[in-house]
Amino acid sequence: MPEPFTQDHAGERLRGVYGGGPTRATAPTAVLLHGAGHAAKERLLPLLDEFVAHGCRALAFDFSGHGESSGDLAELSLRRRFEQAVAVIDAHVPGDGPLVLVGFSMSGQTVADLARHYGERVAALGLCAPAVYAGEAWGLPFGRGDGEFSEIIRRPDSWRHSPALEALRAYEGRAVLAVPGTDAVIPPEVTEVVQEALTFRSQFTRLELPHSEHQLARWLCDHADERRELVAALLTGLGDRGWTATRGWVAKQLPEGRSVVDSGFLSGGWTSQMRRLTLDDDTELVLRSFVKPFFRRHAPGLLGREASILTLLAGTDGVPAPEPVAVDATAEHCDHPSLLMSRLPGRVRVDEEDHERRLDLLAAQLVRIHRVVPGERPRTYQAWTWPEKVQGVTGPLWERAVDVIRRDPPPYEGCFLHRDFHPGNVLFTGVGTELRISGVVDWVETSWGPADLDVAHCSTALALLHGPEHGLAFRQRYEAHGGRRLTDGPDHLYWRLLDALAYCPDAAKLAGPWRELGRTDLTPQVLGGRLEAYVRELVERYG
Repeated sequence: MPEPFTQDHAGERLRGVYGGGPTRATAPTAVLLHGAGHAAKERLLPLLDEFVAHGCRALAFDFSGHGESSGDLAELSLRRRFEQAVAVIDAHVPGDGPLVLVGFSMSGQTVADLARHYGERVAALGLCAPAVYAGEAWGLPFGRGDGEFSEIIRRPDSWRHSPALEALRAYEGRAVLAVPGTDAVIPPEVTEVVQEALTFRSQFTRLELPHSEHQLARWLCDHADERRELVAALLTGLGDRGWTATRGWVAKQLPEGRSVVDSGFLSGGWTSQMRRLTLDDDTELVLRSFVKPFFRRHAPGLLGREASILTLLAGTDGVPAPEPVAVDATAEHCDHPSLLMSRLPGRVRVDEEDHERRLDLLAAQLVRIHRVVPGERPRTYQAWTWPEKVQGVTGPLWERAVDVIRRDPPPYEGCFLHRDFHPGNVLFTGVGTELRISGVVDWVETSWGPADLDVAHCSTALALLHGPEHGLAFRQRYEAHGGRRLTDGPDHLYWRLLDALAYCPDAAKLAGPWRELGRTDLTPQVLGGRLEAYVRELVERYG
């Protein structure tokens, strides 16, 4: 049976329970945090028992104003919740032992706050129908539903810039997001932005609970199988921060006698997590892992295609691409679908210095890619948007642009396409006259289709990154380097808009890796303005 405890903190008496007793020194402690309203620790006791049954210590307590703890709920705040949790953990968790933080609803915010506070000590996060809040709400008392806290959290989209999301983006350990089938409290957009943050660096799993509602703690009390599934998911590979299976697979792919001595994240990725692996002979490899649920579902096709294309390009002059080492496209052996490949020299450049020279190099490189003649054609290109998908923009300009892509695709002479060729997937070395392209990466979307489409994709990226005029002029750069014959007029406009409209309504999300690389000037307002100006110029020039 869990043992009760009392923790005095800042004039409040917090009541909690502790289970697990003396176990091995390295055993994690699960800290279970209830939600808002009438929630209390009693709902968490079956989950606490499940952690204890798995060999963990575990504790749960009532925040002030809840359950058996003292205090007035109206005086509680997100800041005080965080401080109370820290007081309980510091007093009742042994030494610097690893932590498994599990938060329900409002405690999603508290878990993120604790993850930032305890850093690498946090071995796993469990977020169950989580909420996150605007930074300006953090220190305000909750009140009784009519105060400043309530006004802020009811403001549309106030949560989008929550500091909690940055904490979750920085977290690199095990993370499980438990999602109820029906949630009348947390908007699906909040769940998706939390997922987006977690998939940035963590070893992520999304746990669907289709028959549940928002009150997951209460629901789990009566569903032992799902309770066990949640705990098992949180404790998987805990000693390796969730990467046990992948580490083991990588070790088997290395040359005899070699081992990984260092690793780190590579900046610039959006669809997948990219890690640099340094071996004991200073050789460097890159590990691509598909963690986001959408890309994980499509990983067999994406990674299988990339591995075969990298094999093809290994014997191709003029197209510097990584060499494949091994692939586990279905996660049969890894924690997530993964591809191991060589690391190329150089870095991604999205700054303004030397950018005119870089644009010429990009155009010449795309020409060489289009000259590749594969022994077997890759799949036919896929469109990334369609009229019904274009949302968030209104007015005559956008209506006209959408009408352009309602037609059937124009006839085209096909060629070998990278399909995702843009500055974020190209590596450079040197500066000035010594500037060179040293690598082209991210070949998962390689396709067969019109050269116009690759030109269009790079043009849109350049318009957002450097300004509409650079996107408009990329066609001329491509043609000046001997590129394939492109279409004209409405046909070329079709391909340009088929790409540009895929950035609606959220070009800012797609530009996230650029901001990570230092382009903090690329605000949603700047990107939105550049996209609109670019589309307007396209319609006027080719329409």
